[in-house]
Amino acid sequence: MLKFHDIQQNTDEWDKLRSGRVTSSSLQCVMANFGKAFGDPAKKYAANIAVEQITKRKIQSDSYSNSHMDRGHQQEPLARQRYEEEFFCEVLNGGFFSSGNTGASPDGLVGANGLIEIKSAIPSVHVKRVKSGTYDPAYKWQLIGNLRITDREWIDFISYCSDFPEDKQIYVRRLYADKVIQEMAQIDIRLGQFWELVDEIKNTINCTAMIVTDKAS
Repeated sequence: MLKFHDIQQNTDEWDKLRSGRVTSSSLQCVMANFGKAFGDPAKKYAANIAVEQITKRKIQSDSYSNSHMDRGHQQEPLARQRYEEEFFCEVLNGGFFSSGNTGASPDGLVGANGLIEIKSAIPSVHVKRVKSGTYDPAYKWQLIGNLRITDREWIDFISYCSDFPEDKQIYVRRLYADKVIQEMAQIDIRLGQFWELVDEIKNTINCTAMIVTDKAS
């Protein structure tokens, strides 16, 4: 059942909601090698989710941050404001959407049908995205996952570069849910396989016993 939680991202409450769920931001590692066996990143992710489901708490050591991510968090409000000015709209809090054992945290909600996902970029990356004429493929499954989980009609991929001239700082590419129906079906298939992997790991954990060996006499 789809539920929207109007909370701030990166808070303790947000972390609790994400615990034990596959989130759209991590779908890339789940969808990698679709049609083949899961790779090490997906296996690691499955192990983390298995532990979270058993312990009912988020694995804090799994949190990762770098200078680019920190820069993105700092510049996100600026990108959102620029988007609102360019498209004459109001962006509401993206909060957290939960749907069974999946979840999504879009960067904002637009009207009743839209979402936004903001990615801050250095000039060279921003130029590459503009020249491509589409969204950055590195975020393909996050974007499609956001649409699938939230059940919204479209999502705007926003590339933001504060170093660009003021009227060129954002590049926007819209992706419609009805154009990626096949990819959504692939997500459903892959998630079914992924949850089987998670269950296997949970069974292993629950059957684990401490082994004590006798000291040599």
